[in-house]
Amino acid sequence: MSILPIRIYGEPVLHEVATPVGEVTDDIRSLVADMFETMDAAPGVGLAGPQVGVGKRLFVFGYTEDDGTVRRGVAIDPELWIAPAEPESLEELDEDEEAEGCLSFPGERFALRRSPRALLRARDLDGAPYELLAEGWFARILQHEYDHLDGIIYVDRLDRPDHKQAFKIMRKRSWGGPGKAWLPGADELDGVA
Repeated sequence: MSILPIRIYGEPVLHEVATPVGEVTDDIRSLVADMFETMDAAPGVGLAGPQVGVGKRLFVFGYTEDDGTVRRGVAIDPELWIAPAEPESLEELDEDEEAEGCLSFPGERFALRRSPRALLRARDLDGAPYELLAEGWFARILQHEYDHLDGIIYVDRLDRPDHKQAFKIMRKRSWGGPGKAWLPGADELDGVA
C-alpha cells in the first residue's frame, strides 16, 4: 500500500463525470487499499477516485459516530438517493453543524446545506451489492463523496459570499488549473498553496 497524491481544485479529473468501475479486479482492490491509506494519512473521512487522479466511480469512507459506531467502507459504482431538504433549510446556515472541508480544497471549511438523510446502493470489494441508510454527518459524507464522482466539488455548491471567498482563496493559492496536488504526510498544507 502507498499514499497517493491528492489532486487540488482545477485538476481536470476532478471536474469530469467519472466512468463506471465495472468488474472489481485486483488493480481496483489495490487502488482502494491505497485510497484508505491516503484518506487516513490526510486525515479525512472520505476520498473519491477522482481525488487521486482516477476517473472511476468509487469512493472510500471512514467515520466514527458520536456513539462509537464505526462507518468504514468502499462504494463501487454507487447510486445515491437523498431526502428533500427540511423546511428549516431556509434558515441561515449553522457554521458549526454544516461546515464542510475537502481534501481537494485543503485547509478550508465552508458551511453548506446538505440533505439530512441519504440512501446509498453500491458494491463492495467482492463485487457484492449492499445498501446503507445514513443520517446526519454520515449522510453529508456520502453526498460529498458522491458529488466528486459527478465532477462537483463542494465549493461549487456554495452561495455568495462564501463562493466568492472560496474562489478568492483559490486564486491566491494559484489553484484552478492542472498540475496541483499534495501528498499527505509529506506536504504541509501551506506548502501546497
